[in-house]
Amino acid sequence: MRKMENNVIGIDQGDVVLFSDFEHDGEMWTGDGSRNTRMTVAFSEKYIDRPVVYVSVSMLDASNETNIRFDVQAEDITNAGFVIVFRTWGDTKVARCRVAWQSMGAVRADDVWDL
Repeated sequence: MRKMENNVIGIDQGDVVLFSDFEHDGEMWTGDGSRNTRMTVAFSEKYIDRPVVYVSVSMLDASNETNIRFDVQAEDITNAGFVIVFRTWGDTKVARCRVAWQSMGAVRADDVWDL
């Protein structure tokens, strides 16, 4: 469990289209074997320290002719942002994917000034 000593907690969230490979015969749709795609996300405001980040697939459009295999994770988390990483392998064909994310951590109170 992570305990935060600050009394002001910020929660940021978003929902991003990670890729839409069927439109241009991209690697996730036409490729084979181990593949991944990455997207950098910036928080709307910096946290005091590295926040907790949760990601989940909010939309997946995949071929029904192959097995559906995928993994999605938040990596390289800093107080300013993180990277969404989507991986697939084998014969999986993913046309497009949207990922929802949420971050939570300590933030500066609006009434705290640096002099």
